Amino acid sequence: MYIKTDLGKFWTGMARFFVVAMVSVLAPLPSAWSQSKALNLYSARHYQTDEALNANFTKLTGIKVNLIEGGEDALMERIRNEGANSPADVFITVDVGRLWRAEQLGLFAPVKSKVLEARIPASLRDPAGNWFGFSTRARVIVYNKGKFKAGDIADYEDLAAPRFKGTVCTRSGSHTYNLSLMGAMIGALGEQKAETWAAGVVANLARTPKGGDTDQLMAVAAGECDIAISNTYYIARLMRSEKPEDRRAIDKLGVIMPNQNNRGTHVNISGAGMLRFAPDKEAAVKYLEYLASDQAQLYFADGNNEWPVVVTVDSSNPALKTLGKFKIDPVNIAMIGKNQPVAQKIFDRVGYK
Repeated sequence: MYIKTDLGKFWTGMARFFVVAMVSVLAPLPSAWSQSKALNLYSARHYQTDEALNANFTKLTGIKVNLIEGGEDALMERIRNEGANSPADVFITVDVGRLWRAEQLGLFAPVKSKVLEARIPASLRDPAGNWFGFSTRARVIVYNKGKFKAGDIADYEDLAAPRFKGTVCTRSGSHTYNLSLMGAMIGALGEQKAETWAAGVVANLARTPKGGDTDQLMAVAAGECDIAISNTYYIARLMRSEKPEDRRAIDKLGVIMPNQNNRGTHVNISGAGMLRFAPDKEAAVKYLEYLASDQAQLYFADGNNEWPVVVTVDSSNPALKTLGKFKIDPVNIAMIGKNQPVAQKIFDRVGYK
């Protein structure tokens, strides 16, 4: 059994439940929260394929998944407010910056699992076991093939080169995807050089940052700008789309995996952790270990165009095959989350809105 609830509907439903329970003592309504074999999952991932991912967990284990979806900030605040009375067992979200924030708020309980330690690379999990990455996405450079060729751009650092003035478009500098990229730049270059780079990117913007990654891809294809930054799964969606306008757009775009001749391309994660006051810690660990299984890893890859973190899992996703293999920046991703507050301060100073 698989139960999906959004925040507003959840509280409305709970209110109705308590009213009925008060007037019907002899025949109370069944409550998913009161049954022992259940996992209460708070999710900031909003992908339809996660429904199949969770349904398969129930099929394999018999443990029901009660799903509460919401924005990451709202869910983290809710977990804080619920405190020791929280029904949540696991929190899952995208981007290490959000996992790091949840860790700093004291929301997670460390997990010691031989399965997770064996299957998930050390660079993609918290050293203390508070959270684990289960899929990766690279943040790459996209260019208009009518304006540039692949050899014109090689590294993230090139985005700040004066020759690209007025050609770059991105989403907001305050978005966690760009903050994580900046966190990686701080780790690679140091704060001073990273700030110089950020100022150079701002000087090269073709327009005020706006929209999401798909908007940047479409803007490059339409000639509104010539270069953009995007997470790979947005590119893969266009590659796999059957819409003619998406096909036309992707045909105009070239993709560069940056920094292949030095440190490697910055990647980020989707990840999860067991919550501090999880009512069913055994179910929580089983769920985390399930996310590292071959079956779950293929759901991430085939369903949402994310790379598996388990190196032995090979997806047949044609878009991922097209993007190919590439050198990944090996830095522990926890450092990137830790650098996000500094990244935001730098972006504020250089006017990266």
